[in-house]
Amino acid sequence: MPLIIKDYSWTQTESTVYINVPVKGTKAAKVDVISTDEYLKVHFPPFLFEAFLFEPVIDDKSIAKIGNGVAIIILQKRTHRMWEHLMICNYNKDKMKEIRERALLKAQEKLGMETKAKAAKRQDEKKYALETMMRLDQEERDRIQKMKNDEREKATAELEAWKEKKDTVKEPQVKMPCCPRTKLDKTKASSVGLAVKCDQRSSHEASSKKKRQVDLPAPRSFGTIQLKFTPRVFPTALRESRLPEEEEWLKKQAEARRAVSADLAELKDLKEEERNPDWLKEKGDKYFSTGNYLGAINAYNLAIKLNRKIPALYSNRAACHLKLRNLHKAIEDSSQALDLLTPPVADNAAARARAHVRRGTAFCELELYAEGLLDYQAALLISPQNESLQADAQRIRLIIQGSDRVVL
Repeated sequence: MPLIIKDYSWTQTESTVYINVPVKGTKAAKVDVISTDEYLKVHFPPFLFEAFLFEPVIDDKSIAKIGNGVAIIILQKRTHRMWEHLMICNYNKDKMKEIRERALLKAQEKLGMETKAKAAKRQDEKKYALETMMRLDQEERDRIQKMKNDEREKATAELEAWKEKKDTVKEPQVKMPCCPRTKLDKTKASSVGLAVKCDQRSSHEASSKKKRQVDLPAPRSFGTIQLKFTPRVFPTALRESRLPEEEEWLKKQAEARRAVSADLAELKDLKEEERNPDWLKEKGDKYFSTGNYLGAINAYNLAIKLNRKIPALYSNRAACHLKLRNLHKAIEDSSQALDLLTPPVADNAAARARAHVRRGTAFCELELYAEGLLDYQAALLISPQNESLQADAQRIRLIIQGSDRVVL
């Protein structure tokens, strides 16, 4: 049977209804809200709030905000006028069942439509991302092809210019004057012309060689470039890193190393038996039995420094904190013990039940009765025949319903 929430409050204007439902001790993700034009339901196990509204509202404009231990529901009235009551209470069971089923069907249809809309939106986003990537890839390919074409045209132009320059440089031919001479004169003339031609060719070759030497570029100058690398602890480049997060991580690592060093320095002077966590646990248990809760906490603290994987140390320290009214520390130690008591098996059932009871007691002392009831119910699941647990859980239910006070 769910526990009906009765300590809600509501206010209204002519156009709007505001409903405040307490959800103390429950995360927002665990609160289920169903709203239609005639029905409202707020459910977070084991608590339930439902309202059969006095008049119809505009469901599409209804808003639910959950935070700081309260759920605020804002409903827009369909007719602008003041309501006499928030809900109608004279419905019979069949009418109420019909309204619930109709509201559940509407909620399922609305959830299905939202799911389809989200799926369509994701599909559109994927399609847009794919089209954008294809467009960027095509632009990149076009850019590369344009660079290739430009380089090809440039190389072709340079080759044509080199060919034209080569064709323009030709050797000049010397024509000998033709006149009637004797055979000897002709022989001399031909010898002289050959000599002149050879001299001109050699001078032309020398000038061409000199010109080619002039056309050659000067040798490149060389130098030394100094490279400075940014000192980095992480392997990623600085431009790709998240500097604030890395600095925070390094700071935590340094603090952890300092804590470990301090623990080692503290443990160095201990005796041989004092280095045994089991011996320290027994010593803490003796201190607890004699009422020396601070001494027991010190013994458990030292044992935890030696071995942080023993759940009994945290559970027993939680019991000491309960005696000293350190309630938040008791909750923390009980939770740590429950984390270590995994997986749940028959051998650790009693230890898990004790940890749940101690955490539930601390919650109740802090007046967080809903959280305390959950821990007592978890302990009852482990030990359902325990009459003391049953009585304590019933007292917590009574205080939640406002008819009793819890004294554990």
